[in-house]
Amino acid sequence: MKLKVFFSFLLGSALTLSAQQGFKDGIEYFKADQPEEAAIILEKTLNEASTDKALANYYLGLIDMHNGNLNAAKGHFDQGIAANANCPLNYIGLGYIDLKQGNTEAAEKNFKVAREFDKKDAAVLTEIARTYYSVDPVLYAKTIEKNLAEAKKVSKKNPEPAIYILEGDMLAKTNVGDAASFYQMANEFDVNTAYPEAYVKYARVYFHVNPQYSIDKLKELLAKRPDSALAQRELAEEYYESDRLTLAAEQYGEYIKNPNHFQKDEIRYVALLYFGKKYQESFDLAGKILDEEPDNIYMQRMQFLNLEKLGQYEKAREFAEKFLNNTKVQGNLAANDYTTYGDILQNLGQDTLAALQYEEAVKIAPEKKDLLKDLSGAYTKAKMYTEAADAQQRFVDAGEATTNDIFMLARRYQNVAATATDPAKKQEAVEKALNCINTVLERVPDNATIVLTKARIQFVQNDNKVNEDVVKTYLSALEILDKDPANKTAKKNDYINAYNQIANYYLGLGDNENARLYFTKFLEIDPENEALRNYLENNLK
Repeated sequence: MKLKVFFSFLLGSALTLSAQQGFKDGIEYFKADQPEEAAIILEKTLNEASTDKALANYYLGLIDMHNGNLNAAKGHFDQGIAANANCPLNYIGLGYIDLKQGNTEAAEKNFKVAREFDKKDAAVLTEIARTYYSVDPVLYAKTIEKNLAEAKKVSKKNPEPAIYILEGDMLAKTNVGDAASFYQMANEFDVNTAYPEAYVKYARVYFHVNPQYSIDKLKELLAKRPDSALAQRELAEEYYESDRLTLAAEQYGEYIKNPNHFQKDEIRYVALLYFGKKYQESFDLAGKILDEEPDNIYMQRMQFLNLEKLGQYEKAREFAEKFLNNTKVQGNLAANDYTTYGDILQNLGQDTLAALQYEEAVKIAPEKKDLLKDLSGAYTKAKMYTEAADAQQRFVDAGEATTNDIFMLARRYQNVAATATDPAKKQEAVEKALNCINTVLERVPDNATIVLTKARIQFVQNDNKVNEDVVKTYLSALEILDKDPANKTAKKNDYINAYNQIANYYLGLGDNENARLYFTKFLEIDPENEALRNYLENNLK
């Protein structure tokens, strides 16, 4: 299949590139304030040979702290120390637990152990400051300031980006501009020492002010760090949030080649492929996800939606019915589920059953008034003309109707009148149709199509016979059509119908002269009509 072939073509390079990141993607997600995503990657990569278990356990411990699970956090910090007793971060982690428990003295002892490994390590000093900030930024304000000051002092020759990121975080909720400035300062370092989260946080700060500026910043990061799952995903998300769905689909397509992508992102990519009209690719990817997660109802939905767009209606019906009958989706169905199933049935020639699906759509989403128009159309295809008129009338009565909607209502009532067997019902429908069409003509007086529709309604009113009123209306339509000579070609059938009806009206009155006049006009529009030519020559000389 096209999508799978494309993936296999690029997968080798994608795996090689991403393998260089491994557990580091998890750390980057945590630093970018996405602990849930970080946990998934860190747990998945913890036992890989390339994983630094001391670092991985530290960040898994921080995730536990974020979730309020101090016992699990201690277990990870202890495992981190067991993996590498010379890594200072896990001692900071133990100090974090002490602070949370109100044991400041014990915390300071653990922080002292961490500092002893390298008293000039600005990153360690900054991490200690961040720990105090995480526990209580007000209570420990002076301690935070002291540690940051010391970190800045020891890093004068080699500035530490983490300092600026923490300062940005401390201001992000109260002073967006200054926070962004600190993130930008961190961004100015060499990509190998700067932290990707600074770019991400900067982009988030500016997204609602200037989305393009945020996107450009993430593109800058991705150019420097093409192996970063965080960079790949954040750019895809920014495109998605700014409604640039084509670019979002392209970026998601690149991102999900990374082994450290998330299944929920594949699910979004399925939708983006669908909206990008790449229906087969969307269907195939949905199938891949269902192989791994058979009960994923969203992917079941996407499969039948894609099949409908692909025109595979028999198969689409099978998938739709499986989805709609799934007990797990009951109560969670969308109007679009029913209308798409209705479209499938229409294409299979089952118009009455299709109309029932549109009825269900209206029931579950009564606030979506446009569904009444769709229901009216479905009833019309099923030749349920009274129901079609009622549905269209309900939409018009809701107060959201355009002139075209009222015009369509006139057509619906025309159908009712044309098929009614009860004279009273027919007359009622005709009157409603004429009221609607006259309303439309008041708004759009020079539209030939509208005038011709009125003529057809009058024709139905007169038991499918042309009378003087019908002729007058046809003549009004012809007057409008004649204003543009191009209509003789573009609106040929309208001319033919009008001339034919008028000519036959005069013929019925015995007015051969006018009958010949309009039959001749008919022949001028349709010169290859030999039957009409013979009739004129032999019967109306």
